[in-house]
Amino acid sequence: MKKQLKELTIKDNFMFGAVMTMPENCKDFLEMVLQTKLSEVVVSKEKSMIYHPEYKGVRLDVYANDEERTHYNVEMQVSKKPALGRRSRYYQSQIDMELLVSGEEYEELPDTYVIFLCDFDPFGQKKYRYTFSSECKECKESKLQDGRCTIFLSTHGENEDEVPKELVTFLRFVKAGLQESEQNFHDDYVERLQRTIREIKRDREMEERFMILEEMLKDERKEGRAEGARLSLCTILECKGEIPDVFRKRIETEQNLEVLRNWLVLAAKSDTMEAFLAEAEAVKGSQCGQKE
Repeated sequence: MKKQLKELTIKDNFMFGAVMTMPENCKDFLEMVLQTKLSEVVVSKEKSMIYHPEYKGVRLDVYANDEERTHYNVEMQVSKKPALGRRSRYYQSQIDMELLVSGEEYEELPDTYVIFLCDFDPFGQKKYRYTFSSECKECKESKLQDGRCTIFLSTHGENEDEVPKELVTFLRFVKAGLQESEQNFHDDYVERLQRTIREIKRDREMEERFMILEEMLKDERKEGRAEGARLSLCTILECKGEIPDVFRKRIETEQNLEVLRNWLVLAAKSDTMEAFLAEAEAVKGSQCGQKE
């Protein structure tokens, strides 16, 4: 069932992006996670999920205008996805490529942080925070100093004595359901986020953006299923012989998911390519007759 804007909490992709594109919210978040002071944070709104036409999950490109020009990428993860480590590697490489393409030399590459905010325990060790950076396996004192750091935050941690109190409170706020998230957490930062969320829910323009994004995601999911059906169909048919160019083009251009599924069923039942093509044409003729 599709949610309405008023039903969202900060863990929902749209709301997290809307809240963190506000520089003061993002700056305090980064300072809390890294336990360091930042002079200023500038959020790249044109790359944030609210504006990005090719949104595939929350991805915020956040630049800190400190002395080192540190670059941050923050992503909310509500459910555990495979290969989170490799996902972080991809994000790190994307940051580096963007900077190198813009003319940066290797020695000028700034420090980069990829931060995953997880509503689950990504490593099963009951930690609120997992921090990864490059070090030598044979000599722990030797650091690669490649400027990369990946941090996983977990709402399912239990090591309160090892992390800042405000981080624990924030993660409990993220974990909370709709009613629980509106209670008093006795924390100034969480209170500000609650006010921000209430303002976003009252904003008519934000409601329109949310509706547009939902439609975009609906279309994207539909296209993703169709593409998966096309690939599966071609894989099955190629085991039965060479796919005629004319029919391959029909597969590549077919947008109707129901048609693709029917072809998949026929492909699985047919012993040969010829048998499949004959059945496919018969089905097409039958459908045309029904329409007429």
